[in-house]
Amino acid sequence: MLAPKFDQVIRDYRRLRTLVPLATLRTKKDYARAVEMLDAILDEMGEDERHPMAELADAISVFIEKYEAEHVSIPPAKPTTVLKFLMREHDLRQSDLPEIGSQGVVSEVLTGKRELNTRQIKRLAKRFNVSPAVFV
Repeated sequence: MLAPKFDQVIRDYRRLRTLVPLATLRTKKDYARAVEMLDAILDEMGEDERHPMAELADAISVFIEKYEAEHVSIPPAKPTTVLKFLMREHDLRQSDLPEIGSQGVVSEVLTGKRELNTRQIKRLAKRFNVSPAVFV
């Protein structure tokens, strides 16, 4: 009973694997491909956490995180340095970060006059799809 269905699952999975990296990432090429696919999925999803591709994005994220934990050393950085980097990477201005607050609050955070609070950290981590730990 299960065998014919299982054979179909295997065929479908193999076909899917030619398009989507759904296994342990072993090389830089695998990693780059997974990051590219995740970016494309996240672009498609936008802010819709109920998007049909959300679970696939979660799965790919697990493989990426595992690869990074084993192969990518990220030097410690101040939260403001990380935030400035992410802003540059995403071409954002202070006014583009309502997760933190008003433009004045963002300015104070970026100049070190104010620290990020837990609520702001959670929102930024979600927006940039990073671990909250990068802002601590």
